[in-house]
Amino acid sequence: MCYMGQQKVFSEATEILKVTKGIDISDKQIENVVHHYGGILEEQFKEEIKQGYHHYSEEEKAAPHYVMADGAMYLTREEKWKEAKLGRVFSDKNHIEKINKNRGIICQSKYVAHLGNHKEFLGKLEYYLEPLKELIIIADGAKWIWNWADLFYENAVQILDFYHAKEHLCEFALEFFTDEQRRSKWIDEMTELLSDDKIENVINELKQLPLCLKTIANDRKEQLINYYETNKKRMYYKTFRNKGYLIGSGPIESAHRYVMQQRLKLSGQRWTLNGFQQVTNLRVAHKSNDWQKVVDIINKAA
Repeated sequence: MCYMGQQKVFSEATEILKVTKGIDISDKQIENVVHHYGGILEEQFKEEIKQGYHHYSEEEKAAPHYVMADGAMYLTREEKWKEAKLGRVFSDKNHIEKINKNRGIICQSKYVAHLGNHKEFLGKLEYYLEPLKELIIIADGAKWIWNWADLFYENAVQILDFYHAKEHLCEFALEFFTDEQRRSKWIDEMTELLSDDKIENVINELKQLPLCLKTIANDRKEQLINYYETNKKRMYYKTFRNKGYLIGSGPIESAHRYVMQQRLKLSGQRWTLNGFQQVTNLRVAHKSNDWQKVVDIINKAA
């Protein structure tokens, strides 16, 4: 029931169990069981955080690990739209760069999810980071992530997601350049500079652009300059690539879809705060290959 309840909406889980196993269980029964054991998982995780212990082999501790975090909005009954944060931690040894021409694959990840403020989420994420010796943190421009990284993981490599950096550039160019051909050429030139560790050149190019008749374009330019100046230490993409690092946060964006949204953001769904977290806990255990935790809790209760 726990497994089916975190995979499918409760009514579908009921139907599948009846058709495949001949087990007649109501969707409400499945819902109650899912919430019960999802709640126990939450309490168990909080206790593990207090103990400050997570099992890694010495080899795992020494391996470089990527850390990514991002948020997405979900509809709740108590507070309407509320942000759930998802973290993903994986070793570079679990990242296979080219399984085909366009993409790689990550064999194994640990996920952390929390519906609520970033301090509580980061407390959960840190549980998986403390024993690790080399961290590579990749994120967009969210200040809470970089403030946390600067304060607690000053020795970590910090990388601003390249595609967010380019996206902001394109948004500005769309407002500033009316000529499509000139705009496209300018974007290509700036992208090449970004890719070649020349973030200072990009900032100088932006500062030298004349004022535009469109106020929004001038505002976007100042915002972009500030964004790049704030994050320039995280934007040496050629250096990062030469060291073999990823420079994009695609793995966490895709994780939002298949870890959470495929189950928790379906049409018409509106969650209680506790219910959302409880289903998410089971979902995260499954996607982190930690389902044995759930089995052990159920066996212990039996």
